[in-house]
Amino acid sequence: MNVQTKASFKKEFLAYFRTQKLLTISLVIIGLAVLSPLMIAGMGSLMDSMSDIYEEMGTDVSGMTDALSETSSIVVVSAVESITGAALIVMILLLNRAAGGEQKKRAVIIPRSAGLRSFAYIFPKFIVYPISAFLLAILAVLAAWAVSIPLFETNDVALGNVLLAGALSGVSLMLYICFHLTLGTATGKAGMSAAVCIAVSMLLPTVLAFAGTDYMFNPFTLNIMAGVTASPSTLSGTELLDMAVTVAFALGIMVVLFLIALFAQNARKIDNSGNEIDL
Repeated sequence: MNVQTKASFKKEFLAYFRTQKLLTISLVIIGLAVLSPLMIAGMGSLMDSMSDIYEEMGTDVSGMTDALSETSSIVVVSAVESITGAALIVMILLLNRAAGGEQKKRAVIIPRSAGLRSFAYIFPKFIVYPISAFLLAILAVLAAWAVSIPLFETNDVALGNVLLAGALSGVSLMLYICFHLTLGTATGKAGMSAAVCIAVSMLLPTVLAFAGTDYMFNPFTLNIMAGVTASPSTLSGTELLDMAVTVAFALGIMVVLFLIALFAQNARKIDNSGNEIDL
């Protein structure tokens, strides 16, 4: 690793830590995941305490309260939905500055005449932010599962399934973050990039579900696949192989996105003219 790339890694790490964005993202992802078992357990207790009122209304909620209080598999599914839904939106918005926002504000100048290469500018972004999201997703699902243990009667989700659900959720986050980094750095319009990525993350899984598309071998349905792994049953070797292939497709797309971002950065010229200074 040359000096330029090392310096760019240091710059991304410092920007991530000193602006408290890593802390904020960690609290959001883990906090939303941990809230899932607490809310589900609380909802079950509330419905159980109001069972008499429901009976007077002619509604039997015993089956629903049992489902909400007996098994922890519903907790892992809920945590996955929180991570790949609301937490993803927050993370995309907080990474706007890294995804081209710094170019617009002239906080980063790429002096081509001084020999600073685009690779040294782009590459660290595709390592620091996606990998941190991947690790946080695994930690968040583990935290939700751990919190559910004392709250639910049956903890029938194996640790291996929990880790796999977290890993698949993390890869899903990585994919959308790479899209954001590519579109943002290529255009210098972080806000537009965030809006597009959020819209795609919200609409695309729904469209694919209505279209009846199988979630296997589809990198854009990794969140659905992560929820499927939160099952008491043991996954077969074929299912694990299919998931591995889907993850490989997603990683391949991320590599292509990095190459597109690098090509775009080499092709465009950043306008750093003017007297504005953003420190």
